[in-house]
Formats: sequence, structure tokens, C-alpha cells
Amino acid sequence: MNPHQITVLGECVADAFTEPASAGNELALQVLPGGGPANTAVSLARLGTPARFLARLSGDVFGRLFRTHLEASGVDLSYAVAAAEPSTLAVAELDAQGQAAFSFHAQNTADWQWASGELAGVDLSETACVHTGSLALVREPGAVVVEEFLAAASRQATVSIDPNVRPLLVHPDVYRARLTHWCALADILRLSEDDLELLLPGTPPEQACDTWHAAGVRLVVITLGADGALASLDGERLRVPAVPTQVVDTVGAGDSFTAGLLHHLAARGSLGGRLAGLGLDEVAEACRFATRVAALTCSVAGPNPPWRDQPALLATAGDS
Repeated sequence: MNPHQITVLGECVADAFTEPASAGNELALQVLPGGGPANTAVSLARLGTPARFLARLSGDVFGRLFRTHLEASGVDLSYAVAAAEPSTLAVAELDAQGQAAFSFHAQNTADWQWASGELAGVDLSETACVHTGSLALVREPGAVVVEEFLAAASRQATVSIDPNVRPLLVHPDVYRARLTHWCALADILRLSEDDLELLLPGTPPEQACDTWHAAGVRLVVITLGADGALASLDGERLRVPAVPTQVVDTVGAGDSFTAGLLHHLAARGSLGGRLAGLGLDEVAEACRFATRVAALTCSVAGPNPPWRDQPALLATAGDS
């Protein structure tokens, strides 16, 4: 098994951002490749982790854009499915703080149509970790197929899940109903404070961590925006401050944080099983590196994570 290779499974979405138009009755859009799992795969590859992306990519104009973007970042698409269905489109409106509100065009699109035969032949012998989450875990008909793949992968690889709740497309009750099962499958659960409020409204982060530990997951990391991150390993907890940055927008920041976390753990040889031997000090180092990756993503427009040779990352090479 390659102690560094990470396989990511999930959607790739066309993120369309509004731009000033030449006439009042027009709407100009800038389209960038996005989608939580795809963003994570791109960020991993740019950081230097061998990243393979299992996706159903349409042959339409957006699908071709996805392929070009993923391959340019060094993502392995050898197991990507050439899908007949159209790509998923998300239109983002940014507020004054750079936070994005999305509207989705996702009915019967390529990302959700997984069939068991499309994943049956995936070779995980060189994979240390399988990461997935977001809509791929809850959108039918493919969600059950993805869960079955995770169950099989957990016999040999670390499993990481990011729920990335999207209430405009799928009611949070659907996520809540599956979350205990996901915790039984996963070793790592990474989610945002917004996810927490949607999944367990009014629940303190520490109490939520204990709930999910009891369901089976060993490492829970909750990102708290400007307040940094809370990490809980088997109930032992720590907080890591955010890295100050001039925020352009927050699109893809959580995905980049996840990639930074997994990249650091992979580089230390901590992935590939049930996190045996992982200590709180290493979790703290991984979270500190992840906050820096997320901050760099926030400093530019769209889901555009940093490359490993950027000066801001090289300055902390000891953490990568």
C-alpha cells in the first residue's frame, strides 16, 4: 500500500459566479470547476499527495472543463466514468464577507447516477485513504452504491467523510438519518460549524464530537471559520486558531482544509488503517497546516487551492 495515495469519490460541479453585465437585462456568469470532493482532490494533488478522483464526468462543455482542470492539477482520472448525463451547475451569490449562497441545477445530472458495476473494478491496493462526502452520499440513486464502496474500502483503507450539508438540494433530515451509519464507516469526520448547526441544532461542538465518537468515528474536526478549528481524537480535544488573511471569498475553504489535514497525516504515514498510534500532537500539527491551506484558498477567488511551492506554504515546510 502506498502510504500517501488518497482516493476521493464524489461530484464535480460547475460553480457559476455572477459578474457585472453590460446591460441591465443581462446576467454575466464566470464558471469555475468546483464541487466539494473535486476541490479536495485538486487541493491534495497540488499539495503533492498522489490523488485519484472517482467521478462521473459528463461529455458536455462543463465536463470537458472539469477534466482539463483536474488533470492540470495532477489528479489521476484513470477510474473516472465517462457519463452520458449533463453536468451539475451551481450558481453562487457572494455577500459582503465573501460567503457564497448557492442555487443548484442538479436534477438527473451525471454525479448521482452511480451503478455498482462502475466502482466494482476500482483497485484500492495502493490507496491509504478514501475520502468522500457532500451530495454523493445522499443523492439517489447513487448514494447507496457510494456507501457500499466505503464499507468495502474500510477493510483496508482509512475512511474520511465530509458531510458538507446542502439543504437547498437535500433536506438535513436525510443527512441526520445516515450520519450514525457514516460514523460507523469512517475514521475521520470533518465538517463545518454550519454543518453542525444543520445536523444537531443548538448542540455544543464538544457534545457533538462525543456523540459521533460513540457512533464509531475516532477523529472529528469541526472548522469554525474565523475562530479556527476544534479537533477531537477519541474525546481528547484541542483548538487551533485560524490564520489571518484578507478574504476574497470562502468558496472551497473547507475542502482545502480537509485536503491539508489528510495531506499532513498521509505524509506522516498515519493513514492506511484505523489511525492506530495517532496522537493529539500530530492532529494539532495537521490542523495548523490545514488552516494555512484554507486561508490561502480564501485569499483568492473561487475554489482555487494553493500549490505546494507557494512561498506561504514553503515557509512552513516543516508542517507539510
